Amino acid sequence: MQNESNGRIPKRPSYSLWLLRGLAWLVLSAGLSTLLITAAYRWVNPPYTWLMVERYIWGDETRLKAIQHDWVNLDSIPNHMVLAVVAAEDNLFMTHWGFDFKSIKEAREEMLQGKRVRGASTISMQVAKNVFLWHGRTWTRKVLEAGFTILVEVIWGKQRIMEVYLNVAEFGPSIYGVEAASQEYFNRKASELTRQQAAMLTTVLPSPLRRNPAKPSQYMRTYQQRVLRNMNNIGEISL
Repeated sequence: MQNESNGRIPKRPSYSLWLLRGLAWLVLSAGLSTLLITAAYRWVNPPYTWLMVERYIWGDETRLKAIQHDWVNLDSIPNHMVLAVVAAEDNLFMTHWGFDFKSIKEAREEMLQGKRVRGASTISMQVAKNVFLWHGRTWTRKVLEAGFTILVEVIWGKQRIMEVYLNVAEFGPSIYGVEAASQEYFNRKASELTRQQAAMLTTVLPSPLRRNPAKPSQYMRTYQQRVLRNMNNIGEISL
């Protein structure tokens, strides 16, 4: 009544202010949810990944095809399988913090020169993409991938990153994880994989929908030998 007697009208928050507050809460909620989910996956095994969902719903070769995926703990996977994926996919896995900046720089230079761009994704980046994000080459996805990569490096650590990677990596049409791949291609458990079989499995990773380690091409055999040599050069890996 005092405001009315003075001829003053109470001010109402503008719509733009309400909108900004709403966006701020939305961003804060999304950030907290992302942090909580990432932290939960430090101990809880993700039942499915975005890649699995994409392949199952939209994949030409994998649409509505049953997913083969059997989770195994890292201590049930032979160390030479860990060594093989490091030798094939990410030589600096144990020393970088999620990004191989040298490879990223070289890939960018090749792109600017019009050459075929080679992959510069680390194992950490691949895990972040496969578990949390859709596939694509948009800048939005790449920025989110970088954010998730930092989170998994800080919250999970190398051991958990490797365990998740070996359990969600795509090894063939609707085949995910080293256990399912071992059973499908070699009729044995992942724990029973030989050094040569581990190296052969890694030759599938760049093109899992077109390569079959049970019926390897000459290129895959050559690639396998290169991975084995790299494994010998790296030596042992302790997570």
